[in-house]
Order: sequence, then C-alpha cells, then structure tokens
Amino acid sequence: MNADYEKAVGQKLRYLREKSGLTQEQLSAKLQVNGCDITRSALAKIEVGQRHLYIDELKQFKKILCVTYNDILE
Repeated sequence: MNADYEKAVGQKLRYLREKSGLTQEQLSAKLQVNGCDITRSALAKIEVGQRHLYIDELKQFKKILCVTYNDILE
C-alpha cells in the first residue's frame, strides 16, 4: 500500500477513535476481545502510518467504531 495513503487512513482511524471517545488502550482492548490481536503500541503505529492495516483488522475497526468502510478509507 502507498505510504501516504496508509498515513491518511491512520489519521482517519485516529479521528474516528477520538470522535467515539475511546483511548488507544480502550480501542485496542475492544479489538482484542473481538479476536483482533492489536496492542496499543500497534494501534499507535497504524494511526501514524508505520504499520500496515490488514483486512480482518479493518473489519473490526468498522464494527467497533460503528462506521462504514468509506468513513475509514476516504
């Protein structure tokens, strides 16, 4: 994936997380409960575009944050 696009998606995820009133720790805990092994540190890296986001993770972000794929990817 393009590094600029990954950074933009990460920034969008951060915005959506903050809009939902969740900390990185809270969101990573919710992801882990739903079977997505993302630590707070990994989430921080996703948010700044330093770690790839996988399809199964994207699905869980969508579910937990109650958003659409377009909300995340555009």
